Formats: sequence, structure tokens, C-alpha cells
Amino acid sequence: MKVAFHTLGCKLNFSESSALNRQLEENGFVSVAFQETPDVFVVNTCSVTENADKKCKKLVSQAKRINPDAYIAIIGCYAQLKPQEIANIPGVNVVLGAADKFRLPEVLKELTHTHTTLVKNTPIKEVNAFHQAWSAGDRTRSFLKVQDGCDYKCTFCTIPLARGSSRSDSIQNVLKNARQIADQGIQEIVLTGVNLGDFGKGGEEDFFDLVRALDAQAAVPRIRISSIEPNLLHNDIIDFVAGSNIFMPHFHIPLQSGNNEMLSAMKRRYKRELYADRVAHIRSVMPHASIGVDVITGFPGESEVHFQDTWHFLEDLAVSYFHVFTYSERENTLAASLPNPVPVQIRQERTRRLISLSDKKKLAFYLSFAHQEKSVLFESEDDNGKMSGFTDNYIRVEIPYSPELVNTIIPVRLESLTSEGVMSAKVMAYTQPGLV
Repeated sequence: MKVAFHTLGCKLNFSESSALNRQLEENGFVSVAFQETPDVFVVNTCSVTENADKKCKKLVSQAKRINPDAYIAIIGCYAQLKPQEIANIPGVNVVLGAADKFRLPEVLKELTHTHTTLVKNTPIKEVNAFHQAWSAGDRTRSFLKVQDGCDYKCTFCTIPLARGSSRSDSIQNVLKNARQIADQGIQEIVLTGVNLGDFGKGGEEDFFDLVRALDAQAAVPRIRISSIEPNLLHNDIIDFVAGSNIFMPHFHIPLQSGNNEMLSAMKRRYKRELYADRVAHIRSVMPHASIGVDVITGFPGESEVHFQDTWHFLEDLAVSYFHVFTYSERENTLAASLPNPVPVQIRQERTRRLISLSDKKKLAFYLSFAHQEKSVLFESEDDNGKMSGFTDNYIRVEIPYSPELVNTIIPVRLESLTSEGVMSAKVMAYTQPGLV
């Protein structure tokens, strides 16, 4: 049977989809693209925003148009939160929540004889096992899952309800997976988790131990730390990354609001002063580092004064880009019942204003490295005769397509910004590994 995956949401979802896809291939399934008339469609869902829910329903309709006789399995966060709602979507055959999605191969084998809708949704309080996963669809980089779940109770967030409590892999197993990834020829690993800095919580290992162990092993030339909470990004981690040849000078640190009153209403575990201190320390030891920010607009009770406080805080902060999320009400979250909701059009207008500020920040960051030499890991995609990749500090670079440069890390001289918002570059003289 042919199977096709479509993944919504975060890097963690992509790592799990890739791992499940490999398991299905080991069980006799053939992996194909979504448009290649598969016998089974698997949609791995996100439920961070309302839009993700709507997109899931749209994908079911698309799948049925491609192959009306196909089985459709909906798995992941939305499946955990709204199993019966999904089961009622015409055409859905399987709904698997946070724990049960890892039984997908055996469930699909059972399903080949019937189109009866099957719903498996273990109560989230009973979801406590860690399932390892890493992505391998892109030969350039792999998302390596090292942690899952979250014990934080942010008032806007459904993730603890969708993924359960915090739990982690062991350092020994992470190192083994990193070696397997390296054996695939992959050059870069991105460490992923729901609350990455909580790695090892309750045990004898912690995230800093993991960072040092991966650096010592040096299985791949590059490792990135994905999103990490500011209160868990301690200065010893920052200092270690600054001195590492393996860990990239790139941090993505959720802020959510630059106003302390809003941070308190969100039940975040820091104030903006701590966030500013983290950014200042990164800049002091890695002036060239890329720093990304998550921020939410239109949280209940956010006045124009609160928003302006956030805007000016971000304007003055030495960061490189933002990911801006427009607040949307989520069932079973405290924020959904808070007074003074912000009108949707005002939320969207604030989002546009922050995206505009982010564009200016990113432009200034990119141009500050014009005419400098950087090493870039180039990807395989041929985009109208162009290929692209990222510098160590997460600047996207574009050069004319050259097949021999795919999945290689080579020095380039950054030149100027293109109309697409990436940096053009000139390849410098280099020697491929193993060649004289």
C-alpha cells in the first residue's frame, strides 16, 4: 500500500512524521507524495492556532478528491484535543492521539479490511512515555527530538493538553541517534522538543549536559538549538555555544510580550528584564549571533499601551527577526475566559505592525554582514537555477545552482540583498573533504 504524509505545525511534528514514515516502510508500505494517489493519507496535526484546525479539515477534502477510496488517518495534537470532532469529518477512518499515534503501523494493518472509523485517544494524564524520532527527508538537516511535553501552564497554550507532561530521551540514546543521522550523510542537526530547556527534568541529566555531550561527540558539523525558554537558557549554555565549533550561533527565544503585566497574565516564568539580559549576554559573547523571537499580539486585556510597550521593547532589542502569532481563543485554556478580549481586526493590525518591524530588523541584520565571508550549508532544491542555504548565524544565502555543492558546507562572500530578501554570494576557493 502507498502512504503519504502531510505535516502541520512544528519541527517536532516533522521529526515524528519522518520516524513514523520509516516505520511504515519497514512494515511494507511505500512512501509517496500527497498527489501520487496514495492508498493511505496521514495528516499529522497541530492545534496551536485555529487556522491549523481548519487546515486539517481542508486536507481531508483534498485527500478524498485525490483518491476517494483512500484511508485517512488524522494523528497528533488536534487528534488528542478533538478526537470526536475529527471522527465526524466525512472520510476520516483513523484518529490517533498523543500516545496512540506511535501505533500507526499496526493500526493501519488492522484497518486494511474495513472503513469503520477507529478512534484511539489515551487520556493525556496517562501519556508519559518518550518516543524517539528524527527526520530524514531532507538530506541536509535533521530535526532530532530529545524532549516532549510541557509542565508549564501558560494561559494561552493547549500543548500540555495535547502532548502531556515533560519527559525526555536519555543522553546516551540521543548520541546514538545523532550517529545514525550522521551515517545518512546529514550535515546539520536541529535539537527539538516542546520545552527543550527542560530536558532531563527530574533526573540526573540536564540540557547543558546534553549540549556538552553532543559537542564532544561531534557526529555532524553543525547543531542548532531550536526554541528555548529564556528562563532555561542559562549563561553557561550561552558561553559554551560561543566557544563551540559544532553549535551554531543561533538562538530562538520565545518572548510572547514585552510588557510585564501581559507576561504575568500569560503566566510566563520571567519578566522582560530577564529576557533583555539574555539577549545582552548573547551579544556580549557572540556579536554575530542570530536571535529570533516569538511574540503574540492581541492577548486578552492587551491595550494599545501594552502593545506599544512591546513594540518599543522589541525595537530597542538587539534581535534579528520575529515570529508573530495573532492570538486565537483555544478551548480549555484560562485565557479564553479572561475579560477584555481584543477585537480580531485590532489583533491583526498589531500583527502587521510587528511583522513590519521584524522585516526591518532582519534586513538590518542581513546587511550588517555584507562583504563578509561566511560558511554556508547548501540545500538540494533547484529553484529556477538558484540554490540556497544558511550561514552558521542563520542568514539565507543564494547562489547559482551547482549540483556538486548540494549538502556541502563551503565558504562564500556575502554580497547584497536580493529582491526575495536573501543574500546573494560569491563562492570562495575551497577544497572538498577527501580531495587534495
